[in-house]
Amino acid sequence: MTTNPPSRDAAIKYALGNKWEDAYRENLKLLEENPQDIDTLNRTAYSLMRMGKYRKAKEYYQDVILKDKTNPIALKNLKRLETLSRRSFKKQDANEGVITSIQDVFIEEAGKTRTVDLKNIADKKTLTLLEPGEGVLLVVKRSKIFVQMPDKTFIGMLPDNIGMRMIPFINGGNEYSACIKATEENSVTVFIRETKKAVRFKNQPSFVHVPLATTSTGEDR
Repeated sequence: MTTNPPSRDAAIKYALGNKWEDAYRENLKLLEENPQDIDTLNRTAYSLMRMGKYRKAKEYYQDVILKDKTNPIALKNLKRLETLSRRSFKKQDANEGVITSIQDVFIEEAGKTRTVDLKNIADKKTLTLLEPGEGVLLVVKRSKIFVQMPDKTFIGMLPDNIGMRMIPFINGGNEYSACIKATEENSVTVFIRETKKAVRFKNQPSFVHVPLATTSTGEDR
């Protein structure tokens, strides 16, 4: 009987699916092949953190720091672990960058949620700090909406058509939360949710689904 070789893509897929035990096991297999790999060590530690095994997660992050003392992911999450050791993992504010369940966070609601690919994204070094489910800020600047980390580090911008629609809602009293849904080498996708609707906008959805243009035969392109 043959078994599939360990795969980085599989480990990331498990994490995106909120399957932390599977992600942990897949990363352990990768570490058996290359125990010095920083990215795999970080993913292993993060899986443990999401499983609530904070002490063991801390050990992996400390191992990363021994190998790379300025590693931003390990340093950031070691700070998180100090907080998590003192209070409940499930009740942290999204803006602190800790989400209980990625699957729960990404539930779609017509008119109230939107998945968005950012424009003018930050450099690759900044993108390496981002993890699925991590809370981010939406900041209105003139006629644009900037997406930032809680420490104000710039990540990217909402496309103009979405930003221009949201700005009047925000200025009028609507409130929104946002978190990282996915990152690639040259792209960042965020998930936005309306969390409070002002009375003046009670009959206006925050987001409108725009159907694809159709061909002369009436079929979607």
